[in-house]
Amino acid sequence: MTTWQADFFRRPLHDPHGKPLWELVICDAAEVRSIAWCSQPEANSVWLTAQLKQAATDLPDRIQVFRPQSVSLLEAACRPLGIAVEPTRHTPTLKKLLQARAREYAAMPGYTGQSYDPIALDQPPPLPLPDNLWGEQWRFAAIAASELEPVFRGRAIPILSMPESRLPIRLQIASTTPIPGVVIDGGRRSMVLAQWLQSIAPVALRYVPGQPDGLILEAGLVDRWVLATFDDAEMMRAARSFGDRLISSQGVHFLLVQPDDSGKTYSGFWLLQAETFNGEVGTFNPHPQLLT
Repeated sequence: MTTWQADFFRRPLHDPHGKPLWELVICDAAEVRSIAWCSQPEANSVWLTAQLKQAATDLPDRIQVFRPQSVSLLEAACRPLGIAVEPTRHTPTLKKLLQARAREYAAMPGYTGQSYDPIALDQPPPLPLPDNLWGEQWRFAAIAASELEPVFRGRAIPILSMPESRLPIRLQIASTTPIPGVVIDGGRRSMVLAQWLQSIAPVALRYVPGQPDGLILEAGLVDRWVLATFDDAEMMRAARSFGDRLISSQGVHFLLVQPDDSGKTYSGFWLLQAETFNGEVGTFNPHPQLLT
């Protein structure tokens, strides 16, 4: 499957008539495919479709988009070309390119001088997890990198997300490195919770110190959910350990939903990665030994 990454949005530049300029940037994992400009009145799906046709002889199967404001426009532009659009935060090549492009704008005609971060997105306040979905208990845990695939890959897990790009062996993470994670015992709601989590597209878990401390789930393009809050001293130590382990695991971590702690049945497993690494005491005990 051929994949491109694309962004289409206004930049801190104006055309000669004072209209905001929009820039289309397209790349794949290895190179820039196309960069094109238009004034705001031209910024529509028709213009985008024409630019996509010009970008290459062989069009991709899908285009990944991280900016919410770009999704609907690119979906409309890609529909007549038979290209799927995948909203995702994981567009590291594109984001690096946009950061490099932003450093060039000050030297361009029509530069407005306004403060501009090419990859910053407005995020809504985190929402509480729906009460009818929450399980019986949760905890922080960790598993050795070498045990991750043997335990979870190949098991009959209804919902399993383990992208190749996040596997410890692909990232050359040492086999003894603890991969941190969060385990939720969902009880009778386990499968319903797993299905809901899958529907919101989990991205990363984040420990937020405060009064009380919190565990935030980043999901979709900009969504955030409060999985839990806590002020217990032991849980706070476990949360800090989770954060420390993210450094040695290159941000790779997991979220596991299971009916109970027997280690026999799992409902959902997601291998996640904190985006800043692309460029948080438990008794969880499946067959291998988990590190605490």
